[in-house]
Amino acid sequence: MQRSFTLLYTSLLGICLGSNAGPYPSNINIGGLFPADSHEHEVFRFALSHHQDFPKLVPQVDMIKTGNSFSMTYAFCSQFSKGVYAIIGLYDRKTVNMLMSFCGALHVCFVTPSFPIETANQFVIQLRPELQDALVGVIEHYAWNKFVYMYSSDSGLSVLQKVLDTAAERNWLVTSVNIQSMTEASFLKVFQDLDKRKEGQIIIDCETERLTSILQKIVEHGKNAKSYHYILANLGFLDIDLTDLRKGGANITGFQLVNQSEPEVSHIVQQWTEFENKDAKVQRRNLRYTGALTYDGVKVMATAFQNLRKQRIDISRRGNAGECLANPPAPWGQGIDIQRALQQVRIDGLTGHIQFNEKGRRTNFTVSVMELAPSGPKKVGYWNEEEKYVNTATYQRGSNDSTYGLQNRTYIVTTILESPYVMLKKNHEQLSGNDKYEGYIVELAAEIAKHVGYHYKLKVVSDGKYGARDADTKMWNGMVGELVYGKADVAVAPLTITLVREEVIDFSKPFMSLGISIMIKKPTKSKPGVFSFLDPLAYEIWMCIVFAYIGVSVVLFLVSRFSPYEWHGDECEDGAEPQTPTQTNGANGTQPGQAAPGQQNQQTQQSQEQTNEFGIFNSLWFSLGAFMQQGCDISPRSLSGRIVGGVWWFFTLIIISSYTANLAAFLTVERMVSPIESAEDLAKQTEIAYGTLDAGSTKEFFRRSKIAVFEKMWSYMKSADPSVFVKTTDEGVSRVRKSKGKYAYLLESTMNEYIEQRKPCDTMKVGGNLDSKGYGIATPKGSPLRIPVNLAVLKLNEQAVLDKLKNKWWYDKGECGSKDSGRKDKTSALSLSNVAGVFYILIGGLGLAMLVALVEFCYKSRTESRRMKQSINDALHCSTMSRLSGNGGENGRILTHDFPKAVQSLPCMSHTASMGLGASGM
Repeated sequence: MQRSFTLLYTSLLGICLGSNAGPYPSNINIGGLFPADSHEHEVFRFALSHHQDFPKLVPQVDMIKTGNSFSMTYAFCSQFSKGVYAIIGLYDRKTVNMLMSFCGALHVCFVTPSFPIETANQFVIQLRPELQDALVGVIEHYAWNKFVYMYSSDSGLSVLQKVLDTAAERNWLVTSVNIQSMTEASFLKVFQDLDKRKEGQIIIDCETERLTSILQKIVEHGKNAKSYHYILANLGFLDIDLTDLRKGGANITGFQLVNQSEPEVSHIVQQWTEFENKDAKVQRRNLRYTGALTYDGVKVMATAFQNLRKQRIDISRRGNAGECLANPPAPWGQGIDIQRALQQVRIDGLTGHIQFNEKGRRTNFTVSVMELAPSGPKKVGYWNEEEKYVNTATYQRGSNDSTYGLQNRTYIVTTILESPYVMLKKNHEQLSGNDKYEGYIVELAAEIAKHVGYHYKLKVVSDGKYGARDADTKMWNGMVGELVYGKADVAVAPLTITLVREEVIDFSKPFMSLGISIMIKKPTKSKPGVFSFLDPLAYEIWMCIVFAYIGVSVVLFLVSRFSPYEWHGDECEDGAEPQTPTQTNGANGTQPGQAAPGQQNQQTQQSQEQTNEFGIFNSLWFSLGAFMQQGCDISPRSLSGRIVGGVWWFFTLIIISSYTANLAAFLTVERMVSPIESAEDLAKQTEIAYGTLDAGSTKEFFRRSKIAVFEKMWSYMKSADPSVFVKTTDEGVSRVRKSKGKYAYLLESTMNEYIEQRKPCDTMKVGGNLDSKGYGIATPKGSPLRIPVNLAVLKLNEQAVLDKLKNKWWYDKGECGSKDSGRKDKTSALSLSNVAGVFYILIGGLGLAMLVALVEFCYKSRTESRRMKQSINDALHCSTMSRLSGNGGENGRILTHDFPKAVQSLPCMSHTASMGLGASGM
């Protein structure tokens, strides 16, 4: 009875005091523990400006380091000594236990937007909802049974524990990876294992800052392809920049706590962007979900203290607030009332419906489930405790949404400066955009864009490389890297289709076929030799012809000697012309018909002498005349001789015909002697260096080849000093031209053929192609452009547009002659140097004939001088006069007659008489 009276008295006294003095404080000191310059601190200030109702919240903020226990302890005790009623702030894994201990011991409520933790401390009010149940619901929706779970130990292990417990119940295979202890190598190892198993399901659970760096690393290593599916266990899906991930076509799923489509939410977000924004041109960064939780935390505290005031509960702190480090601790008596008031708050905030259970955790909340579509983030469902996961997707992945916005977006087309594919115009400084460039690829890109129907911007690759993977860092460079890491949408360039590239990007059908070829400096044209007319036949053939000529002449001489049909009687002596009886009788002073007896005996003896025209010299003359196709005044009479002559004529017919057929080609074609004709020639020598473009498909071809010749060439190239690799094709061509034939460059045949057609026309392609491959248009994995671009290439090929473009930029604009001028020898008119040897032989033959005639003349004169018993000078004089006088017999032969010895002994008598008689005889 006494106790009931006491309670009644106390109540009446409280009502009276409340009506008069008002024990409820007008200013409520609330503490704030935030890192310096943090987003949450800025939002805290913004939220306080929106909650100025009675009682007024007065902030007591300390800047802390969430990972420093000493800093957190000092700040907490400082605020406790200032008499704060509740504290709002952040913690991390290192300081959370310390805060829980202080809050439980001193009965100070701590409201936090940090990650939720498992704790029985009722003084910790956790604003962030627990995500594990929603995550399990999404995993079940996608029917995953094998996946990798990447987590950060900073944000706790509660979600991971829930996933592992569920995995044990449902036989899921989960590979957990701690992001904090992950090195670059282990990061790549995870994805390499996934690639080998052809799996790509990954969950990433960490705070936004660390998540952003992880996603950037995924893009850098090209793991944002369509074959991967990521679930981001983070409540701020719209807070993350997913542009690069979207370019690669990766499947991204996440959660969104703040529903920005709500009018009240969007209104507050707009006010946030304008809050204390001194420079209106610079827009404040977006309100993140942790900032929204902070805003809701301030709203929860304001609502709780308003409810306490309405309930007229005395929470005033009088006197010394006490020491937080006292032993034993002295808890604050009104702390439980404030804790109970905070837990009983039921409001709608920026993060949806806000309600807490008896443990201070969020309950009865709704989380949106988002997916990254090609057109941007889209809501595909939601999760709450009552309905679990509900799918609300209005589109199908890979449906028409994949081509959404092709006409409404400007695509980045990466390419490379390489003639004749992409070149700067002469007046490019006065132009802008795509108009600065010209070339085969420029026109091809325009044709493809016209057929596909999209706008594009040409962008030259920054490092000037085609694309290869670094053996150490595993990073892609060049145009392939631009696609892999989301810096470009399409690569229209002379990019070779290879296996390693196909693994990270998609290629269209080849728009040009080619192969690796050899470029060398064009050798100087061989100067025609004096005896170049002998080139149509080999040296061995000429020697055989000489021996055949001598052999045939000897055989003809022998068969003529042995055959009786080659011998015939001669009616006159050697060296005398046959004379008619009239001439003979006249010469002897007798009448015609009256022959002296001595003369008749002499004629009979002469008629019985046998002669053979085919002596050794005549045989040689006959063979030479037949070989020269000039004939001779003698011919064989016997069958054996005619057989020899016939086969010799047939032999000369074939030889002369063959010689004539080759002579025109050899004398009218300028030939160049090339030191290298094939890859085998390069491999078996070391005098001529050879190399390829660095970081290209040609180098990769030799590195991977198992063919012995190419392995030998690769072994030489990688160990050559100085290096034989070049950074650009222009550098390789320049090296070929300056090396004086001591460097060969291995490059695609199309580029080789083009350079061969450009001035100074001093390079040439030798040998055939070493392989067969093609250039293709590349897109990132899963890009919506892949199929339209592929169809456009096929259409251009069928319409012969690709052939027209190649002819236009390769041969129509060539500077070194016709299309085949580089592949065939050039025919030109004969020069004197081509046939000089013929003139030399003619002049030499004429000189030799005159020399022989002189020797014969001297020899004959010497013989005559001995026979006539004259001096050699007189004999030479008489012979010279007789030959220069021009008086001779028929066919220029001088007729000689028999004179008495007395007459012959007279000086020059025989010649004078003979000349006189010869003249009278004519």
